[in-house]
Amino acid sequence: MNEGSAFTCVDIGVNLTHPSLVRHLDDVLQAAKDAGVVGLVAIGCDLAGSRKAAALAADHPDFVVATAGVHPHDAKSCNDTTLPALRTLLAQERVRAMGECGLDFNRDFSPRPVQERWFEAQVELACELGLPLYLHERDAHARMLAILSRHRARFEKAVIHCFTGTKEELFATLDLDLHIGITGWLCDERRGRHLQELVAEIPVERLMVETDSPFLAPRDLRPRARHNEPKNTPHILATVAKLRGEEVRELASRVLETTRRFWGAF
Repeated sequence: MNEGSAFTCVDIGVNLTHPSLVRHLDDVLQAAKDAGVVGLVAIGCDLAGSRKAAALAADHPDFVVATAGVHPHDAKSCNDTTLPALRTLLAQERVRAMGECGLDFNRDFSPRPVQERWFEAQVELACELGLPLYLHERDAHARMLAILSRHRARFEKAVIHCFTGTKEELFATLDLDLHIGITGWLCDERRGRHLQELVAEIPVERLMVETDSPFLAPRDLRPRARHNEPKNTPHILATVAKLRGEEVRELASRVLETTRRFWGAF
C-alpha cells in the first residue's frame, strides 16, 4: 500500500531551492501531492535562498509557505544589510517563520562568536515581528537554549528542525515549550536508534515531521532513493506512528492539526 494514500501530512522542511529539486520542481510537487502531502515549508538558509524560497511560496500559494533566515554556516557573511533584507522578506504573506537560524558547533563553518551574534539578532527580529523561529542546532544545545531562554517570554513559537539530540536535550527543549521536527534520521538503523527510543516521549501537540529534502533520504526506503523528496513524508510519519504504538491515521490527523496551528497554513 502507498502509505500516503491513507492519510495526509505536511513536510515542514524542504530545501526546495536545491538544484536537484528545482530542475524537476513540477514533478516533485505533484509526486508529493499524490502521496498525500498537503503542504510544504520551503527553507531559506541565506538571503539569496530565502528570496528564492519566498518566490516559490508566492508561485504556489495553495501548497507552499517559506522561511527566511541565515543558517549558522553562513553567519560569517552577515553584515549591516542582513537584518533589513530579512525584515523585507518576512513581511511577505507566504513567509511564515524566521530561519533556518541557530548554532552549529559541529562543523564551525562560521566562528562561534559570529554564529551567536547573528543567531541572537535573528531571534530578536522574530520577537519584534511576532513570528515563529525555525531552528538549527548541532553540538550547541546548551548555548542555543541559553539564548532562547533569554527571549522566551517574547516569542510565541519555535521548532527545532531535524532534532537528533539526547533524551536530556529533548526534555530541556520541551521544557521551553518548543516544537520538535522529526526527519528520516529516525529511519537510519546506524545513527537513529536513540531517536527511535525517544520519539514516543514527544507530545503530539509539539510534534511535526519533515524530510529535509533532498538530504536525509530514509535508509529503509525500498527501492533506496538517491535523493530525498517531500513524497517520503508519509513514510517518516508512518515510522513515527509504529514506534509510538499508535494508529497512523489518528496520529497523522493530530500532527496535521499541530502543524496547521504552528504555521497558520495548510
